[in-house]
This record gives sequence, C-alpha cells and structure tokens, in this order.
Amino acid sequence: MALVIPSKLILRSDVEASARRLNRAPKSRVQRGSSHVRRASLYSKLQNFLAYLCLALFLLTNPFLGAQTSQPKDALPVPLHFVREFSSAKDLKGVSHPILNKTLDIIAGPKEPGPPPPSELQAPYAITADSLHRVFVTDLSQALVHVFDFGKAEHSVIGTNRLRSPMGIATDHQGNIYVSDSLLRTVLVYDPNGKFVRYLKKPRSDESYFDAPQGVAVDPASDRVYVCDTPRHMVIAFDKKGHVVSTFGKRGGGSAPGEFKEPTQVVVNHGEIFVLDSGNSRVQILNQQGRFKREIKLPNLHRRAGLAVDSAGTTYVTDPDLNHVQAFGPNGQLLYFFGETGTAAGQFNGVSGAWVNSGDCLYLVDTANRRVQLFQVSTLAGGC
Repeated sequence: MALVIPSKLILRSDVEASARRLNRAPKSRVQRGSSHVRRASLYSKLQNFLAYLCLALFLLTNPFLGAQTSQPKDALPVPLHFVREFSSAKDLKGVSHPILNKTLDIIAGPKEPGPPPPSELQAPYAITADSLHRVFVTDLSQALVHVFDFGKAEHSVIGTNRLRSPMGIATDHQGNIYVSDSLLRTVLVYDPNGKFVRYLKKPRSDESYFDAPQGVAVDPASDRVYVCDTPRHMVIAFDKKGHVVSTFGKRGGGSAPGEFKEPTQVVVNHGEIFVLDSGNSRVQILNQQGRFKREIKLPNLHRRAGLAVDSAGTTYVTDPDLNHVQAFGPNGQLLYFFGETGTAAGQFNGVSGAWVNSGDCLYLVDTANRRVQLFQVSTLAGGC
C-alpha cells in the first residue's frame, strides 16, 4: 500500500496571517473572511488527520520482509532475512528410522521405560548450536535442555532429574556440552550423546568455583571454557581438563576497564572475549589474557539480555523489555535495531538468548512466545 500525503497542508501560521489581513478589511469582507478562515482551519485539520491515517495504515499493512527494523541516520539496509521458527519436536520434519533406532539400542542399551520426555518449549532461555546442525535450548520451567537435531530430524532432552536452573549453554569442537546451573552453583559437562560426564568443581572437593554461574562460552581455538559468575562480578577461564587458568574482574565489582558489575553473558569470537557487563550497561571486549581492548556502551541493559557475535564482528544484544535486538559494528557504532512486541515473524515477547553459528545464522530465543526464531545474516557466506 503506497503512502499518500496531501501535496499542500494549510498551516496554522498561514491561517493566522490571513486573519490579520482580514482584520484590516471592511466589515463585510471580515465577516466573509471569518467564514473562510474557519473553513480553512477545518480543512487543515482534516488534511492532517488523513495524512496520519495514511501513515498508520501503511505501517500496519507493510509486510514483514526479513525483519521490522529501525535504522540510525545514514545506516545501510538491514541484512537480515527471517528463515523459520521452531518450538517443539513437531517442527522437525521427517521421522526416526526404526532400524537405526534398534541399532542404537543394541549399542547404547534401550531407553529406560517411563513417560515420554517433554517435546515443547515452555520457558526457553539460552541457546547454542554445534557443527552437526543440532540446536540446544535451555528451558527454565522444565529444568532441562531441548536438543533439536535438524540433521536427523530428531528431538531429545538432556539433564532430566539433574538440572535445576540451566542459565547458559555452550559446546566445544568435540561435541561436549557445557550447561551452567545457577541454583546448583556449577557447570555440568555432558558428552556428545547427552550423557553426564562431570561437574566443573575444585579438584578432590565438592566445593564449587561459582556462586551463581550464568553465561558460558568455549573458545574453539583453545578449548578454554569461560563462565560468568554473576554475583562475584567475575569471569573465570578453565582449560579443557577443568582447571582454572585465569579470572577476570574483581570481587565487589567495578566500573573501570576490565572490571565488571554482574556480568551475565560471554562470547568468544576470533580470539576476543565479549562480556555483557549488565550492571555497567555495556559490552566489554577483552583479549585472551583478559586485558581491556574496547567497549560498547548501551542505553539500557536487562539482566536477561542475550549476546551474540557473527563472523564479521557484528555484535547483537537482545532487549527483553523493548522486545528488540540491537546490532553494533566492530567499532561499537549502532548499525540498526529490529523487532517489536507481538507474535508474528520478527516480533518478540521477552526476547532473551542469542547465538550465531559458523554459517552466520542468528538464533533468537523468544521466551514468552515459547519459540526460537532463526534469521540469516544475508551479507555473509553460509546458509540456514
């Protein structure tokens, strides 16, 4: 629908100028002129009303193409295209092969009898994906991790009867899965098949390293694991054996470069460590030694906000309050933001977790709508 605005609007100043001219005219002309001014004023109000009505109709009927977006002045067109959404096992096309299932039963043993595992998202929060086209979504309501295997068109769950509050999730290049649990005060490690392996805890002790861990990330180059311990205002780095390598930040928190106040999310991209410093409303970028490099200032930052970085260095920060996603360039400049409250494609209700895979597919967790939305970053190579 084209937006049509009247070519000429009669402004209030024009009407007032006409009235002043009419005040100097003979009485008969003033009477006739007053009637003309009233008609002109009504006509002006009608034209303005029609212009706003046309604008409203245009915005309401404009179809969603990629994402509903807003851009700062002189910004480039938004390079995002909506691909699909998914929320349950029903969204995976195809069915399991009975012979393959039987073979897996012989190798790994049959599944324990009992009710079927949950197959629908209830309160999705954090998200990641691996090289096998598997998408992992934590669910705070069900206290488990949903696994959407798009390669095999299968759905499964991890952590039943073990997890309590899965706040973060990551995978390494071997397919191992790391889940941070804030209530258990630890990070749980699962093998590629979803079998529990161990906790990240102090050697020869049941004492945890953490007070309430949230975001977790793995550096694909070094296999180092980075965990945000939010109440302690620190990020802790582990080697692949679970030993502490280094800690960033300080107890009590701070606002200086390299210090944090309630860090909630962490991402590793091309040797840089991105930390969502929630209490200071910023994203800090550090080198691998934890030294400050630069920051991205944010006007508003919710503790449930998500963080993701693509291969071009674009940083995505979700806003659960305003239900939009902000995109920042490598130098911290705002490129664009998109999204609004609703249930259609590109609309959100409590958008939280975010993840960009190696093919530059942007996954966004739409918590209250109980789904995940997938977008393709169209300017980059790859496909979703």
